[in-house]
This record gives sequence, structure tokens and C-alpha cells, in this order.
Amino acid sequence: MSYLQLLDAIIQSTTAPAAVQTDRDSAFPRATVDALGSAGLLGLVSAKEVGGLGLGLAEAAQVIERLSKACSSTAMVVCMHYCGTTVIEKFGSEALRRDIAAGRHLTTLAWSDAGSRSHFWAPVGAVRQDGNEAVIDGNKTMVTSACEADSYVWSTGPMAAEGMSTLWLVDRRNAGLSEAKFFDGMGLRGNRSSPISAKGMRLPLSAMLGADGAAFDTMINTVLPVFATLNASCSIGLMDAALQAACAHVSGSKLEHIQTALADLPTIRAYLARGQIKADCARTLRDDTLAALAAGRADAMLRVMQVKVTAAEAALEVSDIAMRVCGGAAFRKDVGIERYFRDARAASIMAPTSDVLYDFIGKAICGMPVFG
Repeated sequence: MSYLQLLDAIIQSTTAPAAVQTDRDSAFPRATVDALGSAGLLGLVSAKEVGGLGLGLAEAAQVIERLSKACSSTAMVVCMHYCGTTVIEKFGSEALRRDIAAGRHLTTLAWSDAGSRSHFWAPVGAVRQDGNEAVIDGNKTMVTSACEADSYVWSTGPMAAEGMSTLWLVDRRNAGLSEAKFFDGMGLRGNRSSPISAKGMRLPLSAMLGADGAAFDTMINTVLPVFATLNASCSIGLMDAALQAACAHVSGSKLEHIQTALADLPTIRAYLARGQIKADCARTLRDDTLAALAAGRADAMLRVMQVKVTAAEAALEVSDIAMRVCGGAAFRKDVGIERYFRDARAASIMAPTSDVLYDFIGKAICGMPVFG
């Protein structure tokens, strides 16, 4: 079976049936994560030399898009796992890489600090060396899969070197870590994006991922393209689900006094057409972003910045259209559209936020330093 056939079987048997409960109960999608691990899909981007599938960002985007169409919370968990895996593939031990490839290890990113928030590339958490250990204090505002992932790719300022940031591999069971509060969000309720605090957390110096102070390049040039593209894919899958549900509702609901379906109204069809165009434009830009990255095009980083903001803002509009055309019925949880509406709010405020990205894009097209 192909990786997509394996994925679709898991979605049909496990992810989709649990989606309502995942949202209602803020339940972490453990059954799907375990199934993806057993099928080798948590190791999708792990190298073949360590037992992974050895596939790339384009294939990961398809996984996230399909998962999000069924359950965006689950898609975001896997999105952040692939982002963390990208760092570990570059700097992690072979043993850990093999565990991820075999589906025995779930990882995630812990980057956004309370003090710098969506400016994830500038962590403000304190770190100092004490003999052969690093001692870390800091507060992360939102960590997907908090207390559920096996490890965090954690950012701090540099310990001793020049630079802006340093990355560390942190076991979630490490003493000194605590979940500040359980995530009870408006949307993406199952991804457990809780704040995590580190107080006097001790790590061996060998837990450093890459060189001290050198994480900025990894964050921006290695991880940001993966995160932005997969985040956009999550928004694209969500839009597909919202439009599909809306079209089904307006086609099946009648104005009985005039014996017509809601879909017979030109205004309804026009709204849906606008929504489909928005979704298709986001998908087209996502696919061009993948092409730009694969070819090493000069505009690749511009596309990376554009794709997240385009898909995030489109998801806001498309989910609003789905609510509008379905009217009062859309407010009922059994119709399902209000879940897509709530989940769609998240992407625009995930670091880097839409407003930050608009500024970055404006700087880029004006020939200014983006991070200056």
C-alpha cells in the first residue's frame, strides 16, 4: 500500500470517527497518533537509513491536508511532529532518529516565549552552564502536544556564544517542567497547545541541537519552510471540509413553500463559488511554494511567507462563508461547520502571525532586511 492508502485507512477507521469527541472533550488524538506510528507515517520525513520512509515536504503536505479535512487538531499535532523531526534529523542522535522512524517517538516544537511571543526566533528564556549541564528557566506560551509528545525541541537564548538562539532536546518527563494550565481553547481543542514552564530544568550539554547561538538559521531556513507549508496545508484541508459540508447542507435543505433547495438560490451559489476560489488559490500557492523550495528558486522564502498568511486568511473567509450560507443550522454542533469555523481561527495567530507576515512580506518586496 502507498503512504496515502495507509493514511486514508487510518483516517476512515480512527481519525474521522473520533473528531467530534476530540473537539468536544479537548481529547488528545492518541489513537490516531499510535496508528500513524504503527503504519510508519510518523517517520514519513525520516531518512531511509534510519528506517524512515525518506519522503519529503510535498508528501508531508498531503498527509496534513488529508488529516485536517477529518480533524484539524490531529493534523496540527502531526504538523508539529514533522517540524520537530526536521531538526532532529539534522542534529539528533541516530537512536532517537530510529525511534521516530519506527513510530515510537512523538516530538514537537517549544519555541514561542511569553516574553517575545510570536517572534519565535528571539527566545528570552534564561540558560546558564553549570559544569557539564545547562540550567534553563523560561515560559513557553503554546506548545502543541504539551505533556503528550515524548520530546520538545526547546529554544533558549545562547548559553555563551554570540547569536540569537540555541536549540535543545528536552524529554517531556524532565524534572523542572510543568504545564502551566491545561489547554481549553476555542478551536483546535485536541492538540493540547498548553503553556509549559521550565524552572531550574537541567540538561546535559549533549542535549544541545546544533551549535550554541546558531539556531536562527535552523529556525528560519530549515524549519520555517516546513511549518509554513504544513500549516497552510492544514488550512487547505479545513477549507475543503467546510465547503463540502456547506454544499451538502444547502443541496439537501429545501424551502418547502416554493419547492426549491437552498442551492437553487444564486446568492448561495455565489458565496460558495467565492469560497472555492479562495481555497483553490491557497492550494495553488502551496503547490508553487513546494515547487519553489524543491527548485531552490530565488523567490522560495517569499513564497514561504506568503503561503501561510494566504491560507490562514482564506480559511477565515471560507469558514465564515460556510457559516453564512448554512444560516442558523451552522450554529448547531451536529452539522459540524461551527467546528471548522472555530478551528480556522487558529492559523492566523500562530507564530509568525498573519500581521507579522504581512510586515515581513512588505519588507521583502521593498528590498529591506526582513528580520532587521
